[in-house]
Amino acid sequence: MQTKKIPMRMCSGCGEMKPKRELVRIVKSPEGDISVDLTGRKAGRGAYICKNPDCLAKAKKTKRIERSFSVQIPDEIYEKLYTELTEVE
Repeated sequence: MQTKKIPMRMCSGCGEMKPKRELVRIVKSPEGDISVDLTGRKAGRGAYICKNPDCLAKAKKTKRIERSFSVQIPDEIYEKLYTELTEVE
């Protein structure tokens, strides 16, 4: 019997490789909107982050999400992402 491959993704905050299901996807839609994608199926460019708000703070400090999306992200969007992440837990 073959074992099923588990897709791995890197957290933009801590840089650890984790199973895709353990991470939250942040997506930039084709229109340029940035939001949290809990289903993992929204259209657009995605970046993954741990469900830990500290990882979001690290990603903001190092600007990894901005580099992933090649766009400047305002503080209001980070605050919105932070509230959505804390609601997930």
